[in-house]
Amino acid sequence: MAVDVITSVSSVPASEVLSQAVEGILEIVIAANDVLVKKDSFKELATYLERVVPILKELNRKNVSDSESLNNAVEILNRQIGAAKQLTLECSKRNRVYLLMNCRTVVKRLEDTVQEISRALSLLPLASLDLSSGINEEIGVLCDNMQRAEFKAAIAEEEILEKIESGIQERNVDRSYANKLLVLIANVVGISTNRSALKKEFEEFKNEIENARLRKNEAEAIQMDQIIALLERADATSSLEEKEIKYYTKRKSLGSQRLEALQSFYCPITRDVMMDPVETSSGQTFERCAIEKWFADGNRLCPLTMTPLDTSVLRPNKTLRQSIEEWKDRNTMITIASIKPKLKSEEEEEVLYSLAQLQDLCEQRDLHREWVVLENYIPVLIQCVGAKNRDIRNHALIILCILAKDSDDAKERIAGVDNAIEFIVRSLGRRVAERKLAVALLLELSKCNLVRDCIGKVQGCILLLVTMSSSDDSQAARDAQVLLDNLSFSDQNVIQMAKANHFKHLLRRLSTGPEDVKMIMATALAEMELTDHNKESLLEADALGPLLHSALHGNTQLREVAFKALRNLSSLSKNGLQMIREGVVRPLLDVLFHHGSSPSLREHAAGTIMHLAVSTISQESSQIPVSLLDSDDDIFRLFSLINLTGPDIQQSIMQTFQALCQSPSATNIKTKLTQCSAVQVLVQLCELDSPSVRADAVKLFNFLAEGEDEATILEHVNQKCIETLLRIIKSSKDEEEIASAMGIISNLPKIPQITQWLLDAGALPVIFYHIHNSKQNNSHKNKLMENAVGAICRFTVPTNLEWQKRSAQTGIIPLLVQMLELGTTLTKKRAAICLYQFSESSLQLSRSIPKRKGFWCLSAPLETVCLVHGGICSIESSFCLVEADAVRPLVRILSEPDPGACEASLDALLTLIEGERLQSGSKVLAEANAIPPMIKFLGSPSPSLQEKALQALERIFRLVELKLKYGASAQMPLVDLTQRGSGSVKSLAARILAHLNVLHDQSSYF
Repeated sequence: MAVDVITSVSSVPASEVLSQAVEGILEIVIAANDVLVKKDSFKELATYLERVVPILKELNRKNVSDSESLNNAVEILNRQIGAAKQLTLECSKRNRVYLLMNCRTVVKRLEDTVQEISRALSLLPLASLDLSSGINEEIGVLCDNMQRAEFKAAIAEEEILEKIESGIQERNVDRSYANKLLVLIANVVGISTNRSALKKEFEEFKNEIENARLRKNEAEAIQMDQIIALLERADATSSLEEKEIKYYTKRKSLGSQRLEALQSFYCPITRDVMMDPVETSSGQTFERCAIEKWFADGNRLCPLTMTPLDTSVLRPNKTLRQSIEEWKDRNTMITIASIKPKLKSEEEEEVLYSLAQLQDLCEQRDLHREWVVLENYIPVLIQCVGAKNRDIRNHALIILCILAKDSDDAKERIAGVDNAIEFIVRSLGRRVAERKLAVALLLELSKCNLVRDCIGKVQGCILLLVTMSSSDDSQAARDAQVLLDNLSFSDQNVIQMAKANHFKHLLRRLSTGPEDVKMIMATALAEMELTDHNKESLLEADALGPLLHSALHGNTQLREVAFKALRNLSSLSKNGLQMIREGVVRPLLDVLFHHGSSPSLREHAAGTIMHLAVSTISQESSQIPVSLLDSDDDIFRLFSLINLTGPDIQQSIMQTFQALCQSPSATNIKTKLTQCSAVQVLVQLCELDSPSVRADAVKLFNFLAEGEDEATILEHVNQKCIETLLRIIKSSKDEEEIASAMGIISNLPKIPQITQWLLDAGALPVIFYHIHNSKQNNSHKNKLMENAVGAICRFTVPTNLEWQKRSAQTGIIPLLVQMLELGTTLTKKRAAICLYQFSESSLQLSRSIPKRKGFWCLSAPLETVCLVHGGICSIESSFCLVEADAVRPLVRILSEPDPGACEASLDALLTLIEGERLQSGSKVLAEANAIPPMIKFLGSPSPSLQEKALQALERIFRLVELKLKYGASAQMPLVDLTQRGSGSVKSLAARILAHLNVLHDQSSYF
């Protein structure tokens, strides 16, 4: 591990300190991916530090001697690297909300650190270090860039901090203000807006305040206490029980009698209780609007003292305002409590008056609504919804709707009352006015996930809503349709809609209704969470015709919604294939190619085309293949849009080609993409800062790199591209992107130049890391492992001992042996290939046994002699399969069903019996029970596997012991080959039979 801070480097060699600095930077670069806030700023820091690494490595290569000025610069550099690491770790581990509140401090520390690192670099004694002109120039440019670097809080972060400061200053006690503020915070810091997640984050934030007190940072603790007091007003930060306890404690302390206002609460001008009291220069307090009107009328004297006033001085009297608010709140709380018993009166007039009074209070302030809920009014109001008097029911529905608005607490309490939803649904079947109120309330309740399913389960609810949605009353129909849309997020509800003929109704009105009704119906199809069965049912009910007509001929808004609905239906592969057959592709391409189309329209068209492409992957072989893009011109034009559109469309297009590269038309698609220089475009996109676009570019590049001709790759892939791919592998959070980037490296041409670029860019430790840490069994991890082991293959070729040694020194060989047991079939095959290539060099690397000198009894004990190579072997020095315990795992692979894996494993094992190693190697193979599988390969459908097994057995059966033990079991397969095999196979089989004394040496089979 790199040291965090080096306080003195005078006693440590400069080379060691520079190595520590490089290691520290690499740790920061990795840790920067895990920060919870200011990701872009830390990414910028990491970019600067990555540019520092080559400079430090160059200094190390020059073997610089210590000097005071050099040590001084390195000391500052290490101290700042330590500071950067500490800040990075803090921002990876502290509470997200706490970090957001301190984002201004974070960016200031970042900026100071970057500038101090720049200063350290500028202090390097370049004149005495004999560095290359390129490095000197890079240091100058880097120092200049870092000195001018500016780190700022993002606009969204500043907006939140300003809202917090405003809320604290204005003493804003509005619950909705705190709710909206908390959602803003959640969105910015990347946490779920789910209530439990918000509460958990808030509790962790409060713990940070306690930590601040322990650090004796009282100023910070006071500031955070104010923030907590503001956020505590939000629903998610405290449970219903906590709110109730707090409410009843306060309410019971007030008594039951309202208090008269104090004389000081009244404005001397209006004689009314003040809302916004302000103090004049005479020290008297008035209502702001009243004194401003006094001045506007030309008066310059105080209305009370008649002394001259400075009209520009009006100071808010916050203390008085707070007292007035507390007085009002006290009386309102008492009033709310006093109304509740009256709602149970048998006098309908008294109930109606009380409901009107309660409705007025609920409409005044959000806080009043919260008190009504906490006073447990909801069960009483639900009883009113079941009353016989229509006016009482209507009033109750209105109040419940007001309470439910923007409050999941209230929604859940309503749904929790026995028969509450049933009472409200019953109102759907009554007169128009009540029906409107009921559907409006249900619509509000449906915005809460927990309540939504309850509504759909009420008997007859869906049928009533479907009936309402087709009524003549446009507002009621709209509300009913939107409510159905909300309910459609539940599969069970969608099934009920289908039973109520809702789909047929939708399609009928989509075909024949006026534009606004078509809009509602298309929106329903666009937003509805449909099961695969219902998507299929809709297309079978001929939804495609009216939707396509609306998409092509409607107004702009209707076209966009209709295209969105097509996109929704096309996500089912069966639908996608049908849509291609029915000619949907051409209109979609025309919209996409027409630059005059609106961005969202083109985005939906691109998304639908992507779904259609995905549908072509898994076609049944018995059917005529369906092709998405038959025209070469369409292929070229569609791919060209990648450079001409925004990120969303870019992604859809690249995902389209990813799917087509896996479809029956893959060969043609890849050929055409090569012709339009797709690799060049994708290499450029891989260097983008946009993670999503880059990820799709990498994935498509991976498909093209597989089987791409060497000349095309070499034309566009250089060392910079290699470094980009490795940076993606190190920094990406997308497992599929990492696997694809590794796949590109695995598929690059196996030429020395590319392999050397990979080594220079530090590829070996990166590949080793992923082989070592990617053992979870999921599709992306498996693909990553396959590709990583494939990438290692290029470093293990026996033609370059230096590459083999560097690979072995990482500790890769034991991992490859593990992969023979744990990996997928392809991973096992590639691991076996690597071990085969390593083993090809083992004989020449096996160390000779040293001759003993002097008295044997006084000599050091002999090292163990390798059973196969006859010298001293080890895993890292001679790559010996026996030392690596690889023989038995390789033998087990010979039983795999995949011929490729078997052949790779056989190749590795046969290196043990090459040349003079036949006797010793055959013994090792026999002990590992490798010979029976070889005999079994004589009947393999793979000609190359069959021939290799024959060649191996021809040599093995020269040994009498093995001939006697295994010869009999090989005779019949060999006889069969002499009759059915090709010329060379027949001859080789006959030769083995001669060894076994089954055929004469002069047989006609030779």
